Amino acid sequence: ERERERERLRQIRVQIMPTLNIITNCTVDRVAASDLVREASSLVASLIGKPESYVMVSLRPETTMCFGGTEDPTAYLEVVSLGSIGGEKNKSISAGLCGFLQKKIGVPPNRTYIQFVDPKRSDFGFNSSTFG
Repeated sequence: ERERERERLRQIRVQIMPTLNIITNCTVDRVAASDLVREASSLVASLIGKPESYVMVSLRPETTMCFGGTEDPTAYLEVVSLGSIGGEKNKSISAGLCGFLQKKIGVPPNRTYIQFVDPKRSDFGFNSSTFG
């Protein structure tokens, strides 16, 4: 029984916590924002290859931002995942997220930065503990 529970927790830790944080200077109304984060959640799960039940998405619209000396539509994204990112995979994730943002809120890919973060398990907390 105890071993089965350990294995269940190990499986959860392997799959857990893709997070997408979106910061943009674009205006996004409340209904569109809800649609955007739900659709982004599904997209992140698909691009990273983890169950959507573990994906978290946050959106901070209408942030004062300047990119290349202008305040034209721009975005900064942060993708955080315990594993399942890196190298060539980041290129396909980047293409998917840039295309999505361009379609949903009009931010061109050449005005979007994406930071990919694969933290140590002990450096990411959940449910009063960490994954490490």
